[in-house]
Amino acid sequence: MMMRACLAAVVAVWGGQSMAQLEAVPGNHWNQGGTVYVSCYRGPWNDVIWDRPEAIFVDSLVSVGYDYTNALAIATRVCRDITLVGSNAALKAEMERIIDQAPRP
Repeated sequence: MMMRACLAAVVAVWGGQSMAQLEAVPGNHWNQGGTVYVSCYRGPWNDVIWDRPEAIFVDSLVSVGYDYTNALAIATRVCRDITLVGSNAALKAEMERIIDQAPRP
């Protein structure tokens, strides 16, 4: 039986209310606002065999300005990173790093 676990970390970009917030800082590329919902499907194993981004994750990246291809690549990379499994704080930190280093086109 497949288990469904959602690695839920909400990263708010420039305002909005959420569980975890990413503050807009001078120099980052997220001054227009928006919310990125980090949500990954987890399979029944400890390994990341079945891990993949859920639609809300990819769609939220698209809604804040990434094109679909880049949004899917970012979300897949985050969801398949074994070091982030089970740690919302690590997910948030990784998304902050990616947002800072991979600005929207």
